[in-house]
Amino acid sequence: MPQSSNEMYAPASPFSRPIPIGARALSAYHQVGVQTSVSNASPHELVKLLIEGFFDAVAKARGAMRAKDIEIKGKELSRAVRIIDEGLKASLDMQRGGELSSNLRDLYAYITMRLTQANLKNDETALDECCNLMNQIREAWMAIAPQSGNPNAQKEATA
Repeated sequence: MPQSSNEMYAPASPFSRPIPIGARALSAYHQVGVQTSVSNASPHELVKLLIEGFFDAVAKARGAMRAKDIEIKGKELSRAVRIIDEGLKASLDMQRGGELSSNLRDLYAYITMRLTQANLKNDETALDECCNLMNQIREAWMAIAPQSGNPNAQKEATA
């Protein structure tokens, strides 16, 4: 009788040692998870995902900035700018949103400008400022979840 579970399997068994997962496999797995989240999300949840994506991109850019990895820094700050411009700002309803939409549009333009400056000058203070502004938006967005009229929003707020 084998003394340990590893002795139970032949050396060629996939259970005898951990299977290394390559970067491509992890990336594909992550992409499927993102696509699933997006396809099952309410409009409120989509905005929440965009906001979280912004923070993820800025965190990665900050790490790259500290590591002096110019390519990754630029890629991640570009992703953060695209989230703001093509996601959050593009989703504003300027006709029905009134002053709030106008103010958010201007704030998003300011954040985009500060992200660009952070990229050009390796300025972590500018990243902090952008994160502080976006954190206020995130908190306000999460506060309106139960009031949005969407049955899924009530579940999101209590989850």
